[in-house]
Amino acid sequence: MVVYPQSLPMPLREGYGFTPVSPIRRSNKVSGRSVQRRLYKSVPTVAAVRWIFSDSQALAFEAWFEEQLVSGSQWFECPLKVPGGIRGYKARFVDIYEGPILVGQSNWSFSANLELWERPILKGGWGSFPDFIAGAPIIDLAVNQQLPKPK
Repeated sequence: MVVYPQSLPMPLREGYGFTPVSPIRRSNKVSGRSVQRRLYKSVPTVAAVRWIFSDSQALAFEAWFEEQLVSGSQWFECPLKVPGGIRGYKARFVDIYEGPILVGQSNWSFSANLELWERPILKGGWGSFPDFIAGAPIIDLAVNQQLPKPK
């Protein structure tokens, strides 16, 4: 799989966010009640991203988009920051990016929507332990500040 170039920066914080596609189908019944069911487990999510590139980074990004991603139509591995940290996600461009837009003297702004293959959530049975996950920072502090260092 094509990988996002390491020489290019990660997306900016401004406007950065995720919009999951609903995995639920809702049907209204004659009685006035509704029935809901899950359509699929792998929930696609759209990530709104924006980058600021130097002149050379902008040239590299556009060439990579055109040649490696075949005008943005191919999936690629992209590092993204999510509540659990930074990790790689399978993504592709929803459509062509917007830009380049000149920012300052010689920087260029690009923005796009990326479709992620799956929703960036914690998996593996952790949903049964929400208190443990929410309390993880306290446990981390206790372990790393209170326990003696190994010799």
